Amino acid sequence: MANRRLEEIKLLALCMASDNRDAFSRLVEIHQQGLRRFLLNLTNGNEALTDDLAQETFLKAWLAVRSFHGLSGFKTWLYRIAINEFSTYRRQAARYDFAGMDAGDLVIEDASASVRVTDTRMDVASVMRHLPEKERLVTLLFYLEELPVKEIVKITGMPEGTVKSHLSRARGHLSKLLTR
Repeated sequence: MANRRLEEIKLLALCMASDNRDAFSRLVEIHQQGLRRFLLNLTNGNEALTDDLAQETFLKAWLAVRSFHGLSGFKTWLYRIAINEFSTYRRQAARYDFAGMDAGDLVIEDASASVRVTDTRMDVASVMRHLPEKERLVTLLFYLEELPVKEIVKITGMPEGTVKSHLSRARGHLSKLLTR
């Protein structure tokens, strides 16, 4: 863990000092899988949207890497950018009301995909869609990304008590929905 943190600091220094694209590519490799998993869950499984949001997140991070002050971890900063990108997408999608459909419902299915998912994973994924957006957001960060509440506070900008309230309400909602 400490070695990874040191490697990340070294890579960030290279990016800031000399616009080192190889160093930034290594940062992308380190964080891409987790960020994509987070965004995939946030977008209710929309892989195309996930790809777009991840790409925009990393592009914005590259363009703003010199403004990263290190007050939080790089991952925290990166996830904050991803949440902003998702929020921007939601606002833009809300402008277009497709016969009352929720923007999160605009999923294009890939007919060639042959992904098999267990019943439990499908149940959890479908139940997560029913959580209010902020509850879903903190639940994904806490349980899926295994981030502590203090990091979630930094990423979301919500007060600690609000994050804890959303987690508590989400657990209650998930419990009710999963026991139906």
